[in-house]
Amino acid sequence: MLQCKHIVKEYYAGEQVVTAVNDLSLTFRDNEFVSILGQSGCGKTTFLNIIGGLDQYTSGDLIINGKSTKQYTDKDWDTYRNHRVGFIFQSYNLIMHQTVLRNVELALTLSGVPKSKRKQRAIDALEKVGLKDQIYKKPTQMSGGQMQRVAIARALVNDPEIVLADEPTGALDSETSVQIMNLLKEIAKDRLVIMVTHNPELAEQYSTRIVRLKDGKLVSDSQPVTEAEIVEKEKILTKPSMSFSTALSLSFNNLMTKKARTFLTAFAGSIGIIGIGLIMSISNGMQTYINRVQSDTMAEYPIELKDNTMDMSVMMTTMMDMSDEADPQEDSSKIKTSKMVESILNSISNTKTNNLSEFKKYLESDQGTKFKEHSEAIEYSYGMNMSVYNDASDYGLVKVSPNGLMDKLGLSQIGTLQSTVGMSSPMNQEVWIQMPDSQVLRDKNYQLIDGSWPQSEDEILLAVNSKNEITDFALYSLGLLDQDALVENYNKVIDGKTNKLENIVSREYTNDDFLGMELKVVSDSALYAKENGLWIDRSENEDFVHDVLNHKAKTVKIVGIVKPADKTVSTSALGGILYDSSLRNWCGQQADEAEIVQEQKDNPSTNVFTGKPFSSGEKFSMDSLTPQEMMQLQSMSQEQILEYITTYNDNVNATYDSNITKLGVIDLDTPSSIKLYSDSFDEKEELSNLITEYNTAQEDAGKEENIISYTDTIGTMLSGVQSVINMISYVLMGFVSVSLVVSSIMIGIITYISVLERIKEIGILRAMGASKRDIRNVFNAETFIIGLTSGVLGILITVLLNIPISMIIQNLTDVANIASLPWQGGLILIAINLILTIIAGLIPASIASRKNPVEALRNE
Repeated sequence: MLQCKHIVKEYYAGEQVVTAVNDLSLTFRDNEFVSILGQSGCGKTTFLNIIGGLDQYTSGDLIINGKSTKQYTDKDWDTYRNHRVGFIFQSYNLIMHQTVLRNVELALTLSGVPKSKRKQRAIDALEKVGLKDQIYKKPTQMSGGQMQRVAIARALVNDPEIVLADEPTGALDSETSVQIMNLLKEIAKDRLVIMVTHNPELAEQYSTRIVRLKDGKLVSDSQPVTEAEIVEKEKILTKPSMSFSTALSLSFNNLMTKKARTFLTAFAGSIGIIGIGLIMSISNGMQTYINRVQSDTMAEYPIELKDNTMDMSVMMTTMMDMSDEADPQEDSSKIKTSKMVESILNSISNTKTNNLSEFKKYLESDQGTKFKEHSEAIEYSYGMNMSVYNDASDYGLVKVSPNGLMDKLGLSQIGTLQSTVGMSSPMNQEVWIQMPDSQVLRDKNYQLIDGSWPQSEDEILLAVNSKNEITDFALYSLGLLDQDALVENYNKVIDGKTNKLENIVSREYTNDDFLGMELKVVSDSALYAKENGLWIDRSENEDFVHDVLNHKAKTVKIVGIVKPADKTVSTSALGGILYDSSLRNWCGQQADEAEIVQEQKDNPSTNVFTGKPFSSGEKFSMDSLTPQEMMQLQSMSQEQILEYITTYNDNVNATYDSNITKLGVIDLDTPSSIKLYSDSFDEKEELSNLITEYNTAQEDAGKEENIISYTDTIGTMLSGVQSVINMISYVLMGFVSVSLVVSSIMIGIITYISVLERIKEIGILRAMGASKRDIRNVFNAETFIIGLTSGVLGILITVLLNIPISMIIQNLTDVANIASLPWQGGLILIAINLILTIIAGLIPASIASRKNPVEALRNE
């Protein structure tokens, strides 16, 4: 039962108050066909809108099933329109970009009817109005009568108690009007139908009750409701709510009617994403490249702790201070002395002894677990000598290690200087190189290209560079090229007899030329012979060396060929021989068992090379010889005497420890250096912090002698590279982000234009019970779709642009895949663009939700 009591509706036309409905009281039965007649402007449509909850009365009361609506909220009115009322409009008010079926389903969607049921209910409603075969057409493909039937089906699909028809036949021809009126008469058999019309003939013919209005007042009522007929009953209704998927569907279909504009808007919105994406791609590619460089740098320059270390920072600071500008306050007429030499010599002489034995114990204990967690590998080195020969060379006996080629060329001083200042060059590199013990480092830095990995101490590898090249330096050192011929040619250049080296043999080798090649390894202790009670270095005596190689040496064989791994950035190398630490241990064991070593151990206070106490420090002198030593010298040849004097003077300042080390004896518990490898600067920084913690703990325990000192020159030089790259990337992203914000604002403006274009749709949705929140969701869904589309489009374009950019950069720098967008970054950019777009659309969406539904329905 619907009751209107003293309804008044006023509105302002400028400053003038207009009364559209004036103290109108009417009661309607639950099922009857009521026609409201009257002249234009008499308040018929306004009254109909008040009954339907589209417009609010100024005073009076609208009572629905005995309940006053004075306290109704917006949500209550939305529920009322969705469940109790169905609207039929003169202009149909269909959503043109939706199909017939979707137009009818929409009211059910707002009612929360499950998807499985609402389609069938919509089809049933369309079948009742004779349009079952038209359900997938768009309203633009139908006649006026068919569209009005769709509007009737939409009004009925939710089974409303009240059907409100505003001039339902006003835009139809006579034949179609009769069909529509017959439908309304049929509908009125089980519900209330209220129709506003200008056609009294239709009203008389089809209505069961006629109400006439004039100037907003009731003039006549053909069948008023009596007091006895009034029955009050309240029905609990669920509040309508539009799902976000429905909002997405509405907005998507609307956008598809404007494909070109939608694409251009999405493309414009993607420009900021493309800019940031390209910067992120190049930054990520650079970061990946830097990480590879870092990893390779860490492999080349780990944190190295030596048993004796020199602080190079003093030297570097001194040299940098030399280039500082003069103080303008100083007297320019005086020249002062800058103590460069003094500072450098002080830094060289101020060496620090590290107790690596104690530190090794710490690393291998439970306390050193953190070092292992942050280290890719920990390698130990020992100061021992190992002599390697090629006695099968075409050029005679060749000493492979220690490498003597630079000595023959007279260039050993250059190599020594470069080694002192930490430079790496062919002048100070050996071709006899120990492989890392860590399999991680082996796998990371080498790949096997032929043969097999060593399985025992007598198997070695040949190392070439990434282009399968080996330098002539390595070939000369291994005895595969003639060192003497090289020295002769070089001396001719030095003497000015020629301008360049001539007659240098150059050839290509096959893998088989190296696989199976044998070398001889012997401990340095085996190269000393005791003659007449004195130990003499016989390494320059080829016959002696051949005899040692035949009886005391270990024969090692090349069983495989390796080159730098593909991921290793630094792929240039001298080439050379890689051996396993087990060979070093064998050599150390041989030295430990040698007679000269046993004699030195048995006489720890006496230098076995001089026969004098270690503390004497006296150069060879005939006057200092005992009679027994004099007799021993007299029994020697002149060559042997010269060898003895040389050995004596070379070892006069030796110590017991230096002699033991010189003879090739190693103590595996006392390394000469420890290398801590890491795969990033961050990990390297953690290792540095752990060393600091170790030093602090030793100091707190009163064990200052265990404090570790080291200088990480390479780390200091390279630590700022990543920060610089990040800083540049952030600055560029900041500039490009402006375009992202601008594009988001533009999308907000486009959304506002869409609001203006869809005002009537807003009114239709509100008439079906859509809340203000639902309307906001519709336009938020539109900005969501545009934002998501522009974000995805921007990422796709970025990925495509990365291909030619990477190709160009690779052609210029030989660095591949430098433009690479990480998928996480792509998702983040899409999310950021989506958020900014939705924020930009909040204002237009809010404006849309506040549109007056009556005014919105009048919009064309």
